[in-house]
Amino acid sequence: MAKTKKAKKVSVSTQPYKFRKRFSLLDVMLRKDKKFLYFIAFSFILAGMVYPYASIAMWVGFAFAGYSAIANDSIQTIGTFIVSNEKKAWYWQWLFMGSIFLGTVFYSWYVFDGDVTYQRLASKGFDQNPDNFVFLQLAAPIILLLLTRFRIPVSTTFMLLSVFTVSSGAIVSMVSKSLMGYVAAFISALIIYLLLSKVIKRFIKGEAHGAWIVAQWVISGFLWHTWLAQDLANVAVYLPRSLNVWEFAAFAGFIFAGLGVLFFMKGDKIQGIINEKSEVRDVRSATIIDLVYSIILYYFKEVNNIPMSTTWVFIGLLAGRELGMRLRAHDSGVKIARTFGLIGKDILSVTIGLIISIILAVAINPVIQEEIYNFFFN
Repeated sequence: MAKTKKAKKVSVSTQPYKFRKRFSLLDVMLRKDKKFLYFIAFSFILAGMVYPYASIAMWVGFAFAGYSAIANDSIQTIGTFIVSNEKKAWYWQWLFMGSIFLGTVFYSWYVFDGDVTYQRLASKGFDQNPDNFVFLQLAAPIILLLLTRFRIPVSTTFMLLSVFTVSSGAIVSMVSKSLMGYVAAFISALIIYLLLSKVIKRFIKGEAHGAWIVAQWVISGFLWHTWLAQDLANVAVYLPRSLNVWEFAAFAGFIFAGLGVLFFMKGDKIQGIINEKSEVRDVRSATIIDLVYSIILYYFKEVNNIPMSTTWVFIGLLAGRELGMRLRAHDSGVKIARTFGLIGKDILSVTIGLIISIILAVAINPVIQEEIYNFFFN
């Protein structure tokens, strides 16, 4: 009887401890994000206050879009760069990538008469200067910030450009080109890592030669330039299609400073998408990823000036790489199943972003609402 009472006493005393532990962890999580949630609430209030005033709203929308797009898309171009150079001082990384950014946008602004997007917004459906705004157009990048906080790699192209398009055809064109990019990246990475994974593993044994570090910085810089030529449209869509000198200075200066914050924070929450993949911390593996990605992006950049989701291309690249490595190594069914789980999770994330962006586009644009109505009822 004494033993039974003792056992009951232990059971009763440990149960509240377990609950206290769970609640304390939840409390820590809420306290950790409290400032961020206050910022989100303030941002929604600010968006609601300024959207009727176009000259102010365009810069507020640009600021939200610039911060959220850079924070979300950091995993694509500078994610592998950050994680494989984590021993390097953040400010050297920032100055290197920041200089490439300034050179890239200045070239487009100078050559294309004030256009900083390499004419991505000259395509049909996006060529009109915004002269008035609705609340959801300013809210879209704030929603993107929330999704980024939860480590969801949403396509900023769909999230930000869809709310400005004046036709459903523009969205269909973006989705089609992005799907082509995903498939091309997935197949390319799968073939490369199926055929060359053993050779690649030999390369990444031991300490990396200094030439690899130089190669990675050069290739990462080229990838960053190519990505900017595709994705700057997502941020500049809030601004006039031709910027004067002062507008360009504000545009470039804000993003340059934002990059500094991003490097200081080492990619922030979304960087976890990169960190959970295999061997990306090695500079040689990161260089190979960046090289394949930059070639694919450059190809699609030259095909036409229709905007595309570089997020989808990058997710496809990582998925093909991960699967190719597992299949080539003849891993167990459990590890391959885990790989398919990671691929499925990433696909689900970008699909959620696409659905949200389409809902926002339909809610904002009466033209798209009419097109959908005619499609179903006429």
